[in-house]
Amino acid sequence: MTKDSWDTHATWWQREFTRGADPEYEEQILPLVAGLISETGRALDIGCGEGQVARLLATRGIDVYGVDPAWNQISEAMYRSTGEAYGQASALALPFADEVFDTAVACLVFEHISAMKQAIGEVSRVLKTGGSFVFLLNHPLLQTPGSGWVEDHMSDPPNHYWRIGSYLVEQESLEEVQLGVHIPFVHRPLSEYINALVDNDLLVERMLEPPPPPGFLELNDSYKAAAQIPRLLVLSCRKR
Repeated sequence: MTKDSWDTHATWWQREFTRGADPEYEEQILPLVAGLISETGRALDIGCGEGQVARLLATRGIDVYGVDPAWNQISEAMYRSTGEAYGQASALALPFADEVFDTAVACLVFEHISAMKQAIGEVSRVLKTGGSFVFLLNHPLLQTPGSGWVEDHMSDPPNHYWRIGSYLVEQESLEEVQLGVHIPFVHRPLSEYINALVDNDLLVERMLEPPPPPGFLELNDSYKAAAQIPRLLVLSCRKR
């Protein structure tokens, strides 16, 4: 389902989230990736989409390979390539030998993968000992089904707060992120990610929960009201 969804909606993603269209990528995600990846050598971009993270890494002199299960994303990545290599592949079966990459990055990918633990195992397998894994997620607290910004006008003055759904319940849903665009999401608590990383010798060295960037807050007044609610979770890990 995930592969088919991203193939179907690839042009939507490319239009709305690349080439400067999305302030969260431009002001926050891409600068964070650039700041957290200091290694040279070989890097793997897992769920690379049309390649904007891979292209960023390539500008730093890194030998980058991007994989994605959706052909409509990979074909666009190859068209936009500045020298990176791309291939169609699932995170559940990475087509590489053991311990061949110095760095791996997954940007807003694993919340769309049902077999998350298997995919984490594959990341660890292809990373060299001492290699780094930069892992970016839609924050599990934000993404919990049933969560959202509430404006309670029954109180005087009106009360504004962030409602949290059933955070501890792992659940998969098909979300309409834009009119006619349905994308599968898997909510799981943060502990599920952390334990899967630890079980596969990927130790968290740094955790970031940055506030939404200014350009995103300017898009809607309701976003400004939730300026202290993190939308992004970043885990910087190292393989022991």
